[in-house]
Amino acid sequence: MSLTPQWLDELRARTTLSTLIGRSIKVTRAGREYKACCPFHNEKTPSFTINDEKGFYHCFGCGAHGDAIRWMTDQRGLSFLDGIKELAATAGMEVPAPDPRAAKKQEEAKSLRDVTAAAAQWFEDQLGGIDGGAARAYLQKRGISDATRRTFTFGFAPDSRAKLKTALHGFPVPMLVEAGMLIAVDDKEPYDRFRGRLMIPIRDARGRVIAFGGRILGDGEPKYLNSPDTPLFDKGRVLYNLDRASPASRQTNRIIVVEGYMDVIALAEVGIADAVAPLGTALTEAQLGLLWRMVPVPILCFDGDAAGQKAAMRAALRALPLLRPGHSLAFATLPAGQDPDDLVRSGGAAAMEALLAAPQPLDRRLRVGEAAGEVVGPRCLGLGPRCLGLGPRCLGLGPLCLNLRPLGLGLGPLLGFLLVGEHGVEHPPELGDQLFGIGHLGHSQQEA
Repeated sequence: MSLTPQWLDELRARTTLSTLIGRSIKVTRAGREYKACCPFHNEKTPSFTINDEKGFYHCFGCGAHGDAIRWMTDQRGLSFLDGIKELAATAGMEVPAPDPRAAKKQEEAKSLRDVTAAAAQWFEDQLGGIDGGAARAYLQKRGISDATRRTFTFGFAPDSRAKLKTALHGFPVPMLVEAGMLIAVDDKEPYDRFRGRLMIPIRDARGRVIAFGGRILGDGEPKYLNSPDTPLFDKGRVLYNLDRASPASRQTNRIIVVEGYMDVIALAEVGIADAVAPLGTALTEAQLGLLWRMVPVPILCFDGDAAGQKAAMRAALRALPLLRPGHSLAFATLPAGQDPDDLVRSGGAAAMEALLAAPQPLDRRLRVGEAAGEVVGPRCLGLGPRCLGLGPRCLGLGPLCLNLRPLGLGLGPLLGFLLVGEHGVEHPPELGDQLFGIGHLGHSQQEA
């Protein structure tokens, strides 16, 4: 039976979770959510919440968490397939017919997850063994406790071309290559990809190991090495620590984006659990979508050096064409030359919390960037001369500019005042009249 992710997402979208759960227990509206006494443990004061918009339930008492499908299996006691069939019948959807090719592909993906899970366990065992002494010393030097080490399941890859390959001899070599654990070059014998590195497992949103990051110990390049893209892992669609940060964000009502996984781990060490990081790339549209599913205004906290601030501006420009009412970005700028690890080492969690308490809204970040020459000039997200007279002050609005092309000839200086505010697209009130009386183009309130 071929139950694609798209089909399952449609099933969840058609299921009103509060109505489903309300058939089994009494639920009460509480603002935009619903509350109830948790059915998974005994309690007198409701701590069980249901969020129809996001499609999940969560108990702050026992930690029970899931969606409509999880409710059918965990609370109703149905098998996965029986739960799917009952939800589909209620939603008016047909369950797809069996597809042998999809079943084979799913089985192959499951096998690859077995490979990465086995590799993660082996790396963790090596860290605790004789060969892992240098890696343990590095963690101690970075101030990472044993508890944090166990939480993130750090590991160690010995400096060998065949130790992992030998350890995972139960899996076919082509499968190890496909999972990104071995490198195959031409007709040479495949060899271990990660050698002499501290290993950090990368998990999907469900907490399953799908890839690895490796930090070199001693001299060598590259300093950080990630798994290649595989059937399990697409680096542009994954955020490191999403599986832990997502539930934490529901308690803090925020999500923090830092540059790398060691920054995430440094924050976790001081009790800041709602941080994620991209994986060696600039923030992508898919990753921004993941962030906005958790909170409407994620906080980007990149390094205080020039490279970090350039990455922050790239993220701001990437987000502009994707903005919708109520969603934006905010920026917490670290002191020059510092990263989150430096800040919490010198000032503890309080220093980071103080920085996060007063982030810079997106529109102000763009103004600062414009003043510094970061968002002006002929590049303008590649639009350049094709901007049809929109001029160098286009602020990189990308597709938004294209919508104005019929009216845009010669309006460069006017469109240069377009801004993107904390809650969506804004512009000076007089701009609509200047644009031949077309009125407001924005969606949000004007800044006072």
